[in-house]
Amino acid sequence: MTQPFDPNRLQFYLTIPSPCPYLPGRMERKIFTQLDPLSGPHLNNYLTHAGFRRSQNVIYRPACESCRECRSLRIQTSEFTPSKNFKRLIRNNSDVRRFHRESIATQEQFELLHRYLNSRHAGGGMSDMDFIRYEMMVEECSAETEIIEYRNRDNTLIACVLIDRLIDGLSMVYSFFDPLEHKRSLGNLMILDHIERCQELDVAYLYLGYWVEGSPKMDYKARFKPCEVLGPEGWEGLDQV
Repeated sequence: MTQPFDPNRLQFYLTIPSPCPYLPGRMERKIFTQLDPLSGPHLNNYLTHAGFRRSQNVIYRPACESCRECRSLRIQTSEFTPSKNFKRLIRNNSDVRRFHRESIATQEQFELLHRYLNSRHAGGGMSDMDFIRYEMMVEECSAETEIIEYRNRDNTLIACVLIDRLIDGLSMVYSFFDPLEHKRSLGNLMILDHIERCQELDVAYLYLGYWVEGSPKMDYKARFKPCEVLGPEGWEGLDQV
């Protein structure tokens, strides 16, 4: 059961500076707090709207001393219309099916994640993740969470995404896919599929985490328009920034 919480009782912590993974030559810091099992879903909603991002039972936001380039981005799903390129991508993946799963880790999912990390993020912070840590990522989360699997016509698992359900939409927490299926553009496909899910659920937004202007790793998010980013005055259209 979701419990109310008192924001004045929250304890926040600040990380030490470390190299920014998005903009060369810059240092990053994060402010974070723990999600409590009882109040976690409510707190996750509250802080996601304030620009925070969940990772397991920690929810954080950039707090860099001299940079404000990381901005939360959300797609306005009710107004979204796929471009010709996106329609072609959907047609090219017509054999892919979505399966809703409870947030329970499986060996099959972990093996897919392991291949993805070795191919896309070798040497990164998650590259040495074992199955126990994967279980913690999927199962030990104080949020309303589910994992979505994507399978081809042979029922082979080719992609997964961990989703949080929010009061006004869905938040894509973490996704991974088969690196040998790169021609399918599975990352974009999962976003398009969850825009459709939001439309089916009649919720307004799909939250994609942070967007950093000028970072090649983040450019793709701005292609899903209309979208909004969180600035000093609140949420505003990306085209207005």
